Amino acid sequence: MILVRQAREADVPAILDVYRPYIETTAITFEYDVPTEAAFLARFRDITARGPWLAAEEDGRLLGYAYLDRAFSRAAYQWAADLSVYLRPEARRHGLGRLFYSLLEAMAARMGYQVVYGLVTSENTGSCRFHEALGYRQAGLLADCGYKLGRWHGVRWYEKRLCPPAPPAGPPAAPSAMDWAGLPVPPGPWTVRL
Repeated sequence: MILVRQAREADVPAILDVYRPYIETTAITFEYDVPTEAAFLARFRDITARGPWLAAEEDGRLLGYAYLDRAFSRAAYQWAADLSVYLRPEARRHGLGRLFYSLLEAMAARMGYQVVYGLVTSENTGSCRFHEALGYRQAGLLADCGYKLGRWHGVRWYEKRLCPPAPPAGPPAAPSAMDWAGLPVPPGPWTVRL
């Protein structure tokens, strides 16, 4: 059984282990160098101050993670979030990415976000299909904007509105102030404990 839960600082080495091959062998991330554990821990703390970070484990082994972060730093953008998911190869194509997105979208809406984004390297057709199947629309294409692994890569910018545009009641709530009880959980071979 797969357990999905809030990630903890103690997970950082395992999270970095999941992320490392994406940096070293793919253009899915445009990061060139694997961060040190200390640098990644600082990143984890920074992101979790603003949004939820989820982890999936099976028999104590981390299978993947996902998080919500601000999409931009300027104040007017504070109701826009960026979602990221990274899975071990053996954890792909079993619905875990869909579960992560479902949870993060519900969490984002509860926190007060109005729109979420997913940025996908253009040739990552599987991720493009994934976003489109979940109701995301391509809002933009940044052609040949990132150079990695000896060639140029484009980025498709996907977006999904969580609610009709309306004046916000206030800034998005901090994740630490949230009660996650009652979030919709799609059926599957997992238990969710947030």
